[in-house]
Amino acid sequence: MYTKRLNRLIEQTAVCKCDVLALMPGANLFYITGLSFHLSERPVVALFPVDRRPAIVLPALEAVKVEQASIELDVFPYRDEEGYATAFESACAALELADCTIGVEALRMRLLEVQLLQLYAPGHQLVPAEDVLAGLRVRKDQSELEQMRRAVAVTEAALRSTVCQVRAGMTESEVAALLTVELYQAGGEGVAFPPIVAAGPNAASPHSTPTHRPIGPGETLVIDCGATVGGYAADITRTFAIGALEPELANVYEVVQAANAAGLGAAGPGVPAEEVDRAARAVIAEAGYGEYFIHRTGHGLGLEVHEAPFIVAGNRQLLEPGMTFTVEPGIYLPGRGGVRIEDDVLVTPSGVESLTAFPRQFASL
Repeated sequence: MYTKRLNRLIEQTAVCKCDVLALMPGANLFYITGLSFHLSERPVVALFPVDRRPAIVLPALEAVKVEQASIELDVFPYRDEEGYATAFESACAALELADCTIGVEALRMRLLEVQLLQLYAPGHQLVPAEDVLAGLRVRKDQSELEQMRRAVAVTEAALRSTVCQVRAGMTESEVAALLTVELYQAGGEGVAFPPIVAAGPNAASPHSTPTHRPIGPGETLVIDCGATVGGYAADITRTFAIGALEPELANVYEVVQAANAAGLGAAGPGVPAEEVDRAARAVIAEAGYGEYFIHRTGHGLGLEVHEAPFIVAGNRQLLEPGMTFTVEPGIYLPGRGGVRIEDDVLVTPSGVESLTAFPRQFASL
């Protein structure tokens, strides 16, 4: 599997007229090699030339990992006491990177690594390679989908267990901590992102962070969470309340639920990504809340929580079987509350499949 991915990477690197691709710790490096590293003060860079064996510069303490890699890599290790400069110089010389065109992850590569390449690969040109990498990963194979299904199942089990324990007076932080424990106890290998637990006025901020504010009766409670399994993420949002909602917030919930259904219904093979956004947004706009839907309808999902395809106006990319993404319309009323309903979707040859099955109907806790 990894050899096939490497061959596709090299092929696409050549097509985009790059001589070598430089990958940082993260989803792309894991996808190609199966290797995981932390991004830290000790730089790690993997180099994939089109005409020779790939190499990696890394701390000596991490070198043992490469023995477990699914592809062969030349290793240029360094020890803390000597620093990383000599290892980078040796790697750049061995791969003859001077005057090369180097494709990089523009959203991940730091000034530190850029300056090392400038110093030891004189005359090179850096170009963004996000499109090449996204094209490799955007369609999931069966092994990837299996991991994603497991991540969704774990997340839904944890969410069910958590909401059964939520009571008025608990703080957002308490619920977030409880949910995190449940994600691991349900079988998660990690959390895809720190859970979002937001109630009352805080729920009007889509990316609110949990606070020590107690959750009150009649408030909307937005919970956005996801486990990882095998490196692959789930990303699910449901909105609850403790007790009854005031009439307008109850109506907002129904509008968002209808928008979610419209987005799911619009998706399918050959459909431009922006059409899914348009379908969901139209429902909210028609109900008079268009100005309160303040983000895109969705984003791709896989090794990263946010990846291609992006479900947003202006993205004419055609959806294809194997693509996975979220559908997550929301309405956010400043100072009052918010509602978001998010599902994880797989494009199939005949339509779409919602990987998420957690009920979308309003639930009062």
